[in-house]
Amino acid sequence: MSWVRSALTGAAAATVWGLQEPLDHRVFRYRYSDVALLGKLVTRGPRWRAAGFAVHAANGAGFGLALHAGERITGIPARRLAVPAALAEHVMLFPLSILTDRYHPARGAPELPTVATSPRAFAQATWRHLLFGILLRRWL
Repeated sequence: MSWVRSALTGAAAATVWGLQEPLDHRVFRYRYSDVALLGKLVTRGPRWRAAGFAVHAANGAGFGLALHAGERITGIPARRLAVPAALAEHVMLFPLSILTDRYHPARGAPELPTVATSPRAFAQATWRHLLFGILLRRWL
């Protein structure tokens, strides 16, 4: 597997994550959006959604590259690492939502409800990371 393929796969999986957000909003009855979190951090103008998808895809590419490096270091195929690594990232980073709840410049926007204390937000984020990991496992 090449570095380029790993990055492109991560970016594609992160884009699918963002595209499915409207569906998981209905399923989890919670309006939190990672695309909005990132996009409204970059700009609060009319192009925040495009900016959010771009930053989210870049994050996904970085994750794909980390999986590639993990495979080279451990000898464990990136496909086997994908789901556990995505879920581990979720569990490790979710507590940081306290900071975004308090300090994000667009906090209080409809797409950025309070996350840190919401079981629905945790379940929603778990689903999103699981989906991301499954897509990585399948496409790598």
